[in-house]
Amino acid sequence: MESSHLIGEIILEKFLKIVGWVLGSLVAVLIILSALFAYWYLRPNRAHVDTGVVTDSWDVANDGLHNSNTDMIEWQGKFYISYVSSPFHFGSVKSVLHVKVSTDLGHKWLEVNTFSPYGEDIRDPKFAVIGNRLFLYALKNTSFVAEPYITVYSYTEDGAKWTSFTTIPGLDGWLFWRPKTQDGVTFYNAAYWFQHGRSVLLKSTDGINWQIISTIHSGDRNDETEIQFLPDGRLLATARLEYGGFADGAFGDPRGATLITISAPPYTAWTDQMQSRLTRLDGPYLFTYHDRIYAVGRYQPDLGHSGLLTAQGSILARKRTSLFEVRTDGLAYLTDLPSAGDTSYTGVVIAGDTAYISYYTSPIDRDYSWILGMLTPSDVRMAKVDLLALEVLANQAPSR
Repeated sequence: MESSHLIGEIILEKFLKIVGWVLGSLVAVLIILSALFAYWYLRPNRAHVDTGVVTDSWDVANDGLHNSNTDMIEWQGKFYISYVSSPFHFGSVKSVLHVKVSTDLGHKWLEVNTFSPYGEDIRDPKFAVIGNRLFLYALKNTSFVAEPYITVYSYTEDGAKWTSFTTIPGLDGWLFWRPKTQDGVTFYNAAYWFQHGRSVLLKSTDGINWQIISTIHSGDRNDETEIQFLPDGRLLATARLEYGGFADGAFGDPRGATLITISAPPYTAWTDQMQSRLTRLDGPYLFTYHDRIYAVGRYQPDLGHSGLLTAQGSILARKRTSLFEVRTDGLAYLTDLPSAGDTSYTGVVIAGDTAYISYYTSPIDRDYSWILGMLTPSDVRMAKVDLLALEVLANQAPSR
């Protein structure tokens, strides 16, 4: 009896030691995480903003929500902007897609419509003027870690009355980016497969009925593919190459890159493919000025100097919205916009030698990590960019 009692005491003692060790370890982890989040929350912003290029910036939406995923276009002499407000970056049935209009170059905005699909998340709005209609495309999502599954569209003929969102016919699973045209008649668009790993080129004349005409890229968990016409009529495309993806690549992947590829009419084959590891260009917008192609998208500074857990695309790393020149041999970094944390997903309107750029960002006086930015409020901002000064920067910047 006494022996059994002694054994019981030894077992209890060992059990209590294990419990104590587990609790102590949890407390230590909580202390480390708290200190890390406090550091991310308090560290000052170190974005490299060339004020000779980025001459002004201001808030469009700053209401304590997580505002994100912008696009912007000029139509009938007015600026139209669309963005999504949500509790956080991740999928939420509380997400609302806003459409607003401005008559003073983006300083004051009037809301003209909202979309909020019942029981689903909505994100990634994209505008296009096709015929006499202003189209708005968006992606629907049902998962928390956002993985959109279908493209929907709405349009207006007067800027005030919008149709309800309708599914793009015949292309279930293909997720649209931004339509482009050279002649105002035939429109092209890139779309990526909802399970990632493939992007294609689409063609349409009415904005509703689209056909696949070529595969831009397969593999490398590619998504978010953007196109822009070169002066000679060829198409240039960039694509976000994640490789590891979110679930198994939350700490980044050193292979993460931006694909650059080119296709000549009739755009049935893509050649001259290369990958730039300067950044993984998330949420890109490509535009042309003086026959040169520029990009606005997400940038991860200090790449290669951030440690094993912060490779390209890591949720623990700092992020920026930045400007680049897109070349056949790579990307050339030019300047940041005032930005930090969860940021990018831009719209651009060119007016002469000025670009007006919409984007979203965590508070610009701090330098949040991406994950902290995804969990906290973010603002929609507008930046005014001097394109002549941007061109001077581009003349000096190396490709990578």
